[in-house]
Amino acid sequence: MTTLFRRKAVAVAFAALALTLAGGGIAVAQPAAQTPAEVAQPARQPGSGSQPAVTPAEAAKAKAALAQGPSALATTPGTVASAAVTSGGILLRGSPEVVSATRYGPGQYQVLFNYNVSLKAIHATIGTIDPFNVPPGGEISVAPRLQTPNAVFVQTRNSSGGPSDRPFHLVVAN
Repeated sequence: MTTLFRRKAVAVAFAALALTLAGGGIAVAQPAAQTPAEVAQPARQPGSGSQPAVTPAEAAKAKAALAQGPSALATTPGTVASAAVTSGGILLRGSPEVVSATRYGPGQYQVLFNYNVSLKAIHATIGTIDPFNVPPGGEISVAPRLQTPNAVFVQTRNSSGGPSDRPFHLVVAN
């Protein structure tokens, strides 16, 4: 009986070794994958992909919204603030803490809140509120808005990585 188990153990060990070597041999034998220039991540250029400058009018609007302040429940840990924004930058719906949405250019948006969101967890996804429509494909990224602690900067791109207007949903977790 022990001879049978030893033979099986040896066979399993050799099979595992053979699969490991075969898999490694395939990976070594294949040439390194070359990504096409249009798909490769471009090197960050100064000023590219950066946020638009905050105008004095926008700064005043942000200060006024911050002075308005949220309700006591709005910033309680465990609550969320949310917004649904069209590809044109129109705020379709949102929680009471959302003041406005602004479109700056292709794929660049700002969502303004009435409280400081700079240290909150921020999540965005491409999406519509139309129940019969699948949102367009693409990519989305979020960041705190420069020089505006009560705003979030959202950037949307098409599937190839180029700036493109996309509708999105935004959630800020308190």
